[in-house]
Amino acid sequence: MTIAPTHKPTFADIPLSERLAKATPLLLVPLLVLVGLAAIGNPSSWLTLTVSGLAMGMMIFIIASGLTLVFGLMDVINFGHGAFISVGAFVGISVLLALGGWAGAPSLLLNLLVVLLAVIAAMIVTGGLGWAFEKVIVRPVYGAHLKQILVTVGGLIVIEQLIAVVWGPEEIFFSRPETLKGAFTFWGAALEKYRILAVAVGLGLFVAMRLVFRRTKIGLIVRAGVENGEMVEALGYRLSRVFIGVFIAGSALAGLGGVMWGLYQEVITASMGEELMILVFIVVIIGGLGSVEGAFIGALLVGLLQNYVAFLEPKLALVSNIALMTAILMWRPQGMLPVVKAK
Repeated sequence: MTIAPTHKPTFADIPLSERLAKATPLLLVPLLVLVGLAAIGNPSSWLTLTVSGLAMGMMIFIIASGLTLVFGLMDVINFGHGAFISVGAFVGISVLLALGGWAGAPSLLLNLLVVLLAVIAAMIVTGGLGWAFEKVIVRPVYGAHLKQILVTVGGLIVIEQLIAVVWGPEEIFFSRPETLKGAFTFWGAALEKYRILAVAVGLGLFVAMRLVFRRTKIGLIVRAGVENGEMVEALGYRLSRVFIGVFIAGSALAGLGGVMWGLYQEVITASMGEELMILVFIVVIIGGLGSVEGAFIGALLVGLLQNYVAFLEPKLALVSNIALMTAILMWRPQGMLPVVKAK
């Protein structure tokens, strides 16, 4: 009887160049911040613009995070996502205006409470709307991208018209809660209180999503479904239910983003979601399909770049994000941190 040869597993070292290539997207935001400081020169102006860009980026991330999961997991091109942004904004601001006494009180606790109630109401309504939208409009066109674009754009238009019927066709102007108005001075820079809150909410959501996807069973199923849905189905999980849950969660996040963006602009319109979808799709594409981390980095790059360029050369601000998307796709055609390959 011969003795089996001993086997010593060996692990190949990942080349330094490959490790640097994987880490490069994580360095883009700090690099852009440093380039912005060098280009602007004035530290106080740079700090103001940086906080503003981070706040803008965080709000775009809130909206884009749901869409990138729907795109990556369900292979659905959902232009109707913009309708959920608008509906969430109108529902949330309606709650805010109805509780005007709390919003106008000089109490941070009451002001945050009324914002929380507005966000909860918006997420409940848009989550329910997302469930109906998936069942009636999206489900019949799974796997047909052209039909998805046509029917979801049609759904977007219909919902925008319904908003005009319910709330009227005019813009709605309002003021933020009392303690969220104005700014405070730090290092010679004026930092708006609401933008600091937006940064905190965006960071909190990003951390929460990472914990859910990395530490929970449902997060593992979603991640596995993004990479290989057929294998997840073969293991006995009903991925169709996960699809619906992800679509509802993505719609609710769009509602949250709508409220945050409405408070940022202090005006809401029925077409605000449609207008934001350009930035949202740019973030999803450059971040990589199905990647929450990619959407996070992409959103920060979009927000910071637009604020820096608008300050340095306002005429170029309109094309800065298209140029960013072009440059990143020339560098990485699948996006910075793709979970699934583009289909």
